[in-house]
Amino acid sequence: MTMTGISGGAAARAADAMLRTLGGTQVILLFPAAGMPADAVAELGLVDPGVVQAPISPVIVRELTTENNGPRRRIELVVGRSAMAEQVSQRSVASADVLFDTALGIVYEGEMFHIEGYVVERFAGVAYLYRVLGVS
Repeated sequence: MTMTGISGGAAARAADAMLRTLGGTQVILLFPAAGMPADAVAELGLVDPGVVQAPISPVIVRELTTENNGPRRRIELVVGRSAMAEQVSQRSVASADVLFDTALGIVYEGEMFHIEGYVVERFAGVAYLYRVLGVS
């Protein structure tokens, strides 16, 4: 509880409600598949290990402007705590930061985006909102 009487958990619930109300969409985080065949071809890198898809929803996606000499397309994802907590639990990692750091990228509208960076918004010490910048 802070001096305003609002807790971090309340801020997280309010952010999640805002994302659902604004008609959040779904994106997919891609992760490298864990298992690789144990033969020599796999050790040479001749086998594609594949990817694991992790759907994230609700997400608000904002298109950002790009310069003529920069990336073709830039997006900003706004993701709530509950959407990330579900994936943190399913993938058995320490935090959403680990998810973003280990992800191969984001799929949005059938296009692959590289994660350029992310910011964790906190209130009263509780992460309640994630802003992720993707470029293609």
